[in-house]
Parts: sequence; C-alpha cells; structure tokens
Amino acid sequence: MSDTNSHELQVKGMSCQHCVKAVTKAIQALDGSATVAVDLPQGTVTVRTTLSREATSQAISDEGYEVQA
Repeated sequence: MSDTNSHELQVKGMSCQHCVKAVTKAIQALDGSATVAVDLPQGTVTVRTTLSREATSQAISDEGYEVQA
C-alpha cells in the first residue's frame, strides 16, 4: 500500500457545491480512497491521498479550476 500524502492547495474559481463535487470527483477518479475537504470561502482544497501534489493539482486543473503555486 502506498503512503498517504496530505496536500493543501489554493484554488481559484470554486464558488458553489457543484464546484466542490467536481473537484472531489476528479481526485477520487484517480484515487478512490482519497478524502477531499473544500473550504469555499478560503479557496482551499485539502486532500489526503496517495497521489502526488502534482497529480492532485493536475486533476483539479483538468476540471477548469486554477491551482495557485
């Protein structure tokens, strides 16, 4: 079993529960056991996953959201 990583990412463009679902689904499509917590007011996504930070960021970017450096 791979190690679990925790990533906190600043993400622009999220404004509603649809955004939360889209981001969560995108990450869980790559890692079904990932836990995703989205804070809309703060614009953060906190993820516990086996994915790398880069893969997590790419999954969010592929949904059309902008991950901040």
